[in-house]
Amino acid sequence: MDILDLVIIGGGPIGLACGIEAKKANLNYIILEKGCLVNSLFNYPQHMTFFSTSEKLEIGEIPFVSINPKPKRLEALEYYRRIQQSFGLKVNLFEEVTDVTKEEEIFIVQSKKNKYHSKHVILATGFYDKPNLMNIPGEHLPKVKHYYNDPHYYANQNIVVIGSSNSSVDAALETYRKGAHVTMVIRKEHISPRVKYWVKPDIENRIAEGSITAYFNSCLSAIENDKVHILTPNGPLTLPNDFVLALTGYQPNFDFLRQLKINLSEDDLLIPEHDKSSMETNIPNLYLAGVVCGGMNTHLWFIENSRIHAKQIITHILTKEKG
Repeated sequence: MDILDLVIIGGGPIGLACGIEAKKANLNYIILEKGCLVNSLFNYPQHMTFFSTSEKLEIGEIPFVSINPKPKRLEALEYYRRIQQSFGLKVNLFEEVTDVTKEEEIFIVQSKKNKYHSKHVILATGFYDKPNLMNIPGEHLPKVKHYYNDPHYYANQNIVVIGSSNSSVDAALETYRKGAHVTMVIRKEHISPRVKYWVKPDIENRIAEGSITAYFNSCLSAIENDKVHILTPNGPLTLPNDFVLALTGYQPNFDFLRQLKINLSEDDLLIPEHDKSSMETNIPNLYLAGVVCGGMNTHLWFIENSRIHAKQIITHILTKEKG
């Protein structure tokens, strides 16, 4: 039976960063990714611009050269693909992990294709796979989308965009500029202060001039095939509707974390238990890296401030091995 030093679950930027550090340390490792390389970034909107500048997205001390002040999705995909190729990182794509168990000191990592035995495991699974649901009638109709890709699809359609985060604002502006009739439904009384600073005036001006309709302090109460029902401060409202972009945010796969017996905080944030210096969880030799560390607080960790997790973890593994 071959026993690996390390299995890394998740082939996003932080998973790749962990792979780079593992390779530098001469560890026998494998990265398992359930989709394509940097799958979450691939599923971002086609024309998305990052909030971070390119140097803050760099991993492995390899420069990320961009022609823009803020890099775009396509540039990031090219950069991380070249990172994987340049370092020769061992990544198995389209191989979803279904279970991780532990027998004595060895982890058994079961995927849909293979079984692996490893001394250590890193979870770098992000948070983009499970949308936060509204739990209202009609949410599961085909016209309701929890992911947004290209604005052309919505040209000349009646669109409702839920929320006022970066993704919601981008979708509202882009679909409006392709000819959609856009209505935003926003729980709070204003556009989120986290919206990219160069975009926020644009959306506020479009709302002020009436090009985009916005209902603040409001929420969707039901969705039908050709209409939506909205609860507003002035009472209920029904609007004709073709598509709902329910960009209500996303969350880590908490069921998988529980399955692995990782303790979660008892509050609404559900933060996985881990040591902040080593990133080790309550399960010895099982580590967390990246956005998954923040639980429901998905604004806590980004590529730029969690890429250091890779060195923290590998340093801890090597220290324990020497000890």
